[in-house]
Amino acid sequence: MPTVEIDPDELRELTGHEDKSDDDLKTDLFGLGLEYEGETEDGEFELEFAPDRLDRLSVEGVARSLRYQYGDARGVSVPSTNSPDWTIAVDSSVPDERPYVTGAVIRGVDLDDDALDSLIQLQEKLHATMGRKRAKGAIGIHDLTMLRGAPATEGNPTIEYVGVEPDGDRFVPLDADREMTPADVLEDHQTGKTYADLVSAYDRYPAIYDDIGLFSFPPVINGRRTEVSTDSRDLFVEMTGTDQWTIDRMLNIVCYALAARGATIEEVTIEYGDDESANADSNGSRRVAGGRELVRPDFSTKTKTVTHDRIETILGIELSSEEVIDLAERSGLEATLVGDGDGAAEDRAYEVTIPPYRVDVLHPLDVIDDLGRAYGFNDLEPRYPDVGTIGGRHERSRLENAVRTRLVGLGFQDLLNFHMISEAENFERMNLERGGSGAGKADSDDTTGSAETVYGAGEPATIKGPYSEDYTMLRTWVTPSLLMVLENNTHRRYPQDLAEIGFHAEVDDGENTGVSEGRAVAAVLARHDAAFEDAKARLQALVKSFGGDLETPPTDHPAYIDGRTAAVVIDGVEVGVIGEVHPKVLVEHDLEVPVAGFEFDLEALR
Repeated sequence: MPTVEIDPDELRELTGHEDKSDDDLKTDLFGLGLEYEGETEDGEFELEFAPDRLDRLSVEGVARSLRYQYGDARGVSVPSTNSPDWTIAVDSSVPDERPYVTGAVIRGVDLDDDALDSLIQLQEKLHATMGRKRAKGAIGIHDLTMLRGAPATEGNPTIEYVGVEPDGDRFVPLDADREMTPADVLEDHQTGKTYADLVSAYDRYPAIYDDIGLFSFPPVINGRRTEVSTDSRDLFVEMTGTDQWTIDRMLNIVCYALAARGATIEEVTIEYGDDESANADSNGSRRVAGGRELVRPDFSTKTKTVTHDRIETILGIELSSEEVIDLAERSGLEATLVGDGDGAAEDRAYEVTIPPYRVDVLHPLDVIDDLGRAYGFNDLEPRYPDVGTIGGRHERSRLENAVRTRLVGLGFQDLLNFHMISEAENFERMNLERGGSGAGKADSDDTTGSAETVYGAGEPATIKGPYSEDYTMLRTWVTPSLLMVLENNTHRRYPQDLAEIGFHAEVDDGENTGVSEGRAVAAVLARHDAAFEDAKARLQALVKSFGGDLETPPTDHPAYIDGRTAAVVIDGVEVGVIGEVHPKVLVEHDLEVPVAGFEFDLEALR
């Protein structure tokens, strides 16, 4: 998990507990779920943090949590904000791929070297986590005194978020000493090269202008003119991204960190020129002529309802309503009792208020986790559950281990691959079509008819918003993963005999979940003389060792050679396929030796 570097002296100062020793701090931090991983050369703590608590990515956020833990702060804290003096106008030329923007003005912040280092670290950690390496959200922080808002005929001074030609206006980026166009930055600047893939495919690049000119090229780099230093007292924070909710929550975390330094938060008006881009998150927005208007930052709170009975059941302790409310306040939350306060546990519930910087509270269980930490997980007394069972290995797990042992004994190397795969790897590169049908199964009354979908060609369970184009679906069969391993191992000597007992899934309307899941036994033999007979001999030995009866009637499968392919029928039920891999598949995977293999459902050996 990611780590954050925290100066213990600064932590003591921000918490007001300067008498705390390093060991005491480490113990208190562990109670928050922050594990001590060592120290830097400068004596800063390296803390491993849970990726859900992004508000603890800075010393200010960690100090805030400790103050709640010490009882120095209670309940939900929301910074006060001043009315907006600045406006960000979103032009219609902004790239459709990155249409959203948010921002805030920070006034009166005291930025010494430590505070500036903490702000930079928070910015980069948010980029790496919530911002998905700037792809989903990117942060720009500027010295406000170096900006000149375009004069408005009415209302506030305005800066513009627009789309520019790659070879359009010039500006001096950070860590540069000459003017460059956005295209020059992507080609010649080190930071531009790092993040070029985020915008290089756009027809127009995102850019932010004030009345002087271009000063920010999001999500790549800021301009040197507005660079923040320890002399900066007023800041302009802007964030752009692909999702309004994400950048608004990133902004809240930054604003809370700066407010902890004594800064005053000033709102910014966001003017969208069309309804389409602003409609995704209309919270706190209003319609204006020609579009929609937002006021940010959005410090509105959310609520979750959690029952008293569930709190006691999950934590395993008895609590009064007053104790629950106290634990919530010590967690930085606020709980209001609803229902009968003197009644049974199942009749009591709480409306819990969530502060704006908490992006992790999605479910009542998240609230209960906070209550448990405030109570102290180490203070919970262990007890035996009220059930009469003893833990042990699942029957399926025992079967897997037994099959795995047999496969190793037959000369196979055991593998464990990802369950997720791309459609190209699962289908196209295996010469297989989604929903493809096989030809008739010859001369066996126990096999199914000719119209059935061939093994592995079922409708896949796909990911709506995949993080990577390499992992867009759950694999429908295991053999493609083995071929990918062979492709990556062409530099190693042969023979390569590989096997995996792995998960696979496909869409099935007959299941309650809409997806049928299973585990399959897959194996391949890659060698200069690999043949159907070699694969069948090992399959026969494997099935026989479990007392099964194997038949291999001829069949067709696009991934295997015609005439050298058979169905795997165990105890009269067709459960898989065996054959010599088709030359098209071998060429697609850059394999220069024959490959034979088989795959069948694990449950057939039970």
